[in-house]
Amino acid sequence: MANNDWKINQSTTTQVDRFKITIDEVMLANQETQQFSYVQFRDGVCILAITEDDHVLMLKQYRHPLQSIELEFPAGMIEEEEDSLLAAKRELLEETGYQTNHWIALDYFYPSAGSTTEKIHLFLATDSVRVAEQELEELEEIELEKVPIGQFYKLVENGYFRHGAGLACWARYLSMVRN
Repeated sequence: MANNDWKINQSTTTQVDRFKITIDEVMLANQETQQFSYVQFRDGVCILAITEDDHVLMLKQYRHPLQSIELEFPAGMIEEEEDSLLAAKRELLEETGYQTNHWIALDYFYPSAGSTTEKIHLFLATDSVRVAEQELEELEEIELEKVPIGQFYKLVENGYFRHGAGLACWARYLSMVRN
């Protein structure tokens, strides 16, 4: 459902590092004016990688905005002229050293549709095997965690896994295996 009764009167965009911050002045259907601000940045990928011996691959890394160490699934931004599957393969290999030939697209989701244009493509990578060492960027400090799938259920249940894209990926996976 598109709202064709809204009209953008004015729009300004400011580039801040890798983000574009946009402020739109919008004339609503009732003729009132409202400002909407949102962040624009490249779409991303998130991968639920399960090894041949039924372990879930996770990353432990410090997240400065939260000022805490978080458990996450491998994930990252899609580079220019790169499709989402290629980005998922690249991120899995770089961040974990694992790869697979068994990929299933789990659709995509919008992590915060009220404040960002970001779309994250979700993937399942089964029978993942270690083929290399991690190839981390200079500023990345990522520790690889390999957790039995039964233990991962408990991490989610007990609130130790809070990665939004990872939880969306996990939910899509659970709905797939239950059907």
